[in-house]
Amino acid sequence: MKKIKYSQILESLKSNSLIVESQVNINEDFTGINSISNANNNELSFFSNDKYLNQLSKTIAKACLIKKEYAQYLPKNCSPIIVSNPYYALACISEIFNNDKNTNLIMSNEIDFKKSKLINQNVKIFPNVTIDSTAIIEEDVSIGSNTNIGPNVIIKKGSTIQDNTSISNTVIGQNCIIQSGCRIGGPGFGFDPETKRKIFHHGNVIIDDDCNIGSNTTIDRAVFESTHIGANSYLDNLIQIAHNVIIGKHAIIAAQVGIAGSTNIGDFIKIGGQAGIAGHLKIGNNVTIAAKSGVTKNIPDNMIVAGFPAKDIKKWKREIISINKIK
Repeated sequence: MKKIKYSQILESLKSNSLIVESQVNINEDFTGINSISNANNNELSFFSNDKYLNQLSKTIAKACLIKKEYAQYLPKNCSPIIVSNPYYALACISEIFNNDKNTNLIMSNEIDFKKSKLINQNVKIFPNVTIDSTAIIEEDVSIGSNTNIGPNVIIKKGSTIQDNTSISNTVIGQNCIIQSGCRIGGPGFGFDPETKRKIFHHGNVIIDDDCNIGSNTTIDRAVFESTHIGANSYLDNLIQIAHNVIIGKHAIIAAQVGIAGSTNIGDFIKIGGQAGIAGHLKIGNNVTIAAKSGVTKNIPDNMIVAGFPAKDIKKWKREIISINKIK
């Protein structure tokens, strides 16, 4: 397990013109960075959005990058590392903990199935496939031509990966179909908005059993935990799923939908083509979102919404009829 001393973290923060106030010992070790709700007592966390203030007092993180006015809400077990811009501070140190590197890539024509411990012998691999030596490929998997299987990948029994696909930092369940041109497990659209400093992502993607992911769809890895697609979900072509999005089971999502980061979507969702969903929202179970809708607020269970901003579809229809009458 990689350990980073606080002295190295402090040096990175100060080299990026951040003034730091903290009582953390410079020899203190940290094994990673994580969100306030999921960090363990050996990890560093950060706090920059007061929407999650209720979670701050419950964190068990060893230390937290935080503004001075919020430090009072930290529990005694979590040491404050006070900075003026915690999000920028996160961006500065995220690279230190980054382990997203390929190890030894193996070309498809070089694979010795008898010697490989991580690739099952009953696997069909087409020409020009590269597989990272850390990847685990279970039985009855098919991997199409020109595909790259990067680090930290598990592909479970019976799944099909079609041509020209790139997968890293991902667990794919049983009997899934990943269609051509997908990009799964790459870093999300994460950066400090003021400085544009990149935030390195450390999480992964989990796709549960019996999912179908359409061609040229992109699913970004989480910053810390997992971007998650529930079982029996069908995603059409050209969909963008951002980092830390959670989608429940039996989702049906049409082409060109975009879902922004950290939005949590329930089970049995239906989303029409070209709909857009803002970040950090909670969308309930059995919700239907009409095509071209723009969702900007939370949606409770069993709602059907349409329009921009999205609202109850009956209200939206009345408004459209009223506008047409005026015309």
